[in-house]
Amino acid sequence: MAMPQNSTGENGFCFAQTLDFSCPSPPPGEAGRTFAAASGWEPCGTALSNGAASSGAPSPSDSCAEPLCSATPAEEGTQFDEGIKYVSAEGEELACGWGGFTPGCLQLFNTSKGVLFFLCVASFLQGMTVNGFINTVITSIERRFDLRSYQSGLIASSYDIAACVCLTFVSYFGGNGHKPRWLGWGVLVMGLGSLLFALPHFTTGRYEAHSAAEVGVCGGNQSLPCARAASSLSSYRFVFMLGQFLHGMGATPLYTLGVTYLDENVKTNYSPVYIAVFYTAAILGPAAGYLVGGMFLTIYTEIGREIDIAPENTLWVGAWWIGFLGAGAASLLISIPILGYPQRLPGSQRYIVMRVSEAHQLKDGSHQKASDPDFGKTVKDLPRSVLLLLKNPTFIFLCLAGATEATLIAGMSTFGPKFLESQFSLSASEAATFFGYLVVPAGGGGTFLGGFLVNKFKLRCSGIIKLCLLCTVSSLLAIFIFFIHCPNMPMAGVTQMYTGSALPGGHLNLTAACNAECGCLWETYSPVCGSDGIMYYSPCHAGCKEVSENLRNGKKVYHECSCVEKTLLPGPGDAEAGKCASSCAKRPLLLFFMFVVILFTFLSSIPALTATLRCVSDRQRSFALGIQWIVVRTLGGIPGPIAFGSMIDKSCLLWQDQCGEQGSCYVYQNSAMSRYTLTAGLVYKVLGTTFFIVACLLYKPPPAESAPGSSDASENGNCDLQEHKPSLTAEEDI
Repeated sequence: MAMPQNSTGENGFCFAQTLDFSCPSPPPGEAGRTFAAASGWEPCGTALSNGAASSGAPSPSDSCAEPLCSATPAEEGTQFDEGIKYVSAEGEELACGWGGFTPGCLQLFNTSKGVLFFLCVASFLQGMTVNGFINTVITSIERRFDLRSYQSGLIASSYDIAACVCLTFVSYFGGNGHKPRWLGWGVLVMGLGSLLFALPHFTTGRYEAHSAAEVGVCGGNQSLPCARAASSLSSYRFVFMLGQFLHGMGATPLYTLGVTYLDENVKTNYSPVYIAVFYTAAILGPAAGYLVGGMFLTIYTEIGREIDIAPENTLWVGAWWIGFLGAGAASLLISIPILGYPQRLPGSQRYIVMRVSEAHQLKDGSHQKASDPDFGKTVKDLPRSVLLLLKNPTFIFLCLAGATEATLIAGMSTFGPKFLESQFSLSASEAATFFGYLVVPAGGGGTFLGGFLVNKFKLRCSGIIKLCLLCTVSSLLAIFIFFIHCPNMPMAGVTQMYTGSALPGGHLNLTAACNAECGCLWETYSPVCGSDGIMYYSPCHAGCKEVSENLRNGKKVYHECSCVEKTLLPGPGDAEAGKCASSCAKRPLLLFFMFVVILFTFLSSIPALTATLRCVSDRQRSFALGIQWIVVRTLGGIPGPIAFGSMIDKSCLLWQDQCGEQGSCYVYQNSAMSRYTLTAGLVYKVLGTTFFIVACLLYKPPPAESAPGSSDASENGNCDLQEHKPSLTAEEDI
């Protein structure tokens, strides 16, 4: 990606006709100094008709490496008539470092590319932890700490609850403060949250997985002590919620102040691309979290301890906590360079003065209040800032559209692996890896492609909203794929009778004549796949009497299973530990359209964010993003996982019985799960489509002649200061 160079043509001061840049000579003795307001002299830096400013130098094509207007240190911050603050780029406050420690080697990173790199690492870690590891280990945490889906949904929603609590404060005061310091401390807090999330592993006792071999097959000793109550372990959910709360607090500055800090310090035409790269890293993070987290789940949670059950066994709990330790340590390290960045990058003034306002025009003209340089610096302006945003219908409906998308993203990212696990009869680690393969190209590619399209076609605000609408309609059509589903693998006593007939009224009946004498326990869930292609609750429930080990794959094989019929010869059959493999013919079709839904959902994310930045005034951008995130999380991110978790609970066929207490779900009904997913998807996609349509219809752009600057002048170096140049209304700037 090409970075802005300090070249003459990039300034945009290229003219087809001669313009007079001369200004009256100052009084004797004033040469070389800035113009004082009391002297009556107009500064050479007076803005031109297009909002660009000359430097007062003999030629307007000086290097962009210098400030547009110079100021002596004593007079930095002098406000000219145009309301633009000119600050010397030579000041120490623009150096990269920590306090007085600003070595020259660090200044190599004091660029927009350097900021982008460290912010991308931070967003990658945030996405990998919050949207990757946590969603990957949900099933393992439910199993290890006896949680239900709605409780794990509360854990996922704690992140958004924290963000809602902190967003107003962070976006309002951080937007007018030192953004890199807010960002650095936020990443540090996020790292502490990851370390806290892993803490329950070290404070609980060893995880005891009772395999069928330990408790015996049919006719063996089936007694299991109820040494632990489900309620005592489930209370650890509050530690997980606190860890997620710290994650939310730390990530709050990242997606509000981080976005505006990039927007303020890069070339305006590059802003959507920079933001797209930033968000692409945030999308690749979850993908890496799914893949790496899935790999960790193949390691037993009690590292170094011998265990006789395989990862395919539903009693298996992987090493879910390793990823949080690594991500927490990395977050603490990456916060150090971010804390060293200055409040603004050297040379960024030239981008600020060359902006074309696309803010929504209010009928009463109150939107002009936000142009006041002193607006938003005190708490007194907070109510007025909120009121201005509430009076902006385009902004409001973009927020509502974002909330509908966030509901689906939050719900599907949390329970997407569980959906694949149930539909395709996969283990938790296999499902997490599968989902990662979907998210990498679809989510990451869609996010970057969205920013690229906005830049490529030079879309104005209304065009961007139409692009969002097109993406939402496309994903709405693709979501009808959930009309189809993979059938449940037949399971004796759960989906069908032992005789093969349907269960009357859907009631469970795990006892049959073939296992009545075995004295099997409900607490021992260790599914096996019979040679007849039917799954059984445990080897005991399959009536198996002997056990051996398959040397080829290491799985246990059970023999003399009275409930399993041999396919060719009469007599008892065999069974193998683990679920039966699914041979669903609809798997490729279902995966393809899930890919399409994810692609178009993320394709609209960067355009929607860019439209939000453009439809509000410059001084309200950070605050507007903060308010938008509050709406998105309150209406989408928080209820999304809880609602999806409750729906998934409704589709449960077989619950864990932990010493008389109901634990997590063992088996889901695939048809019901698909039906609930389809219903939720249709409702929220239709709402999102409606909100984008209303936002587009109500958007009122500023008159073309009132635009204070030209994007082409600041971006392409074309001669766009000519009178009546058509491209002034055809191209844009953020």
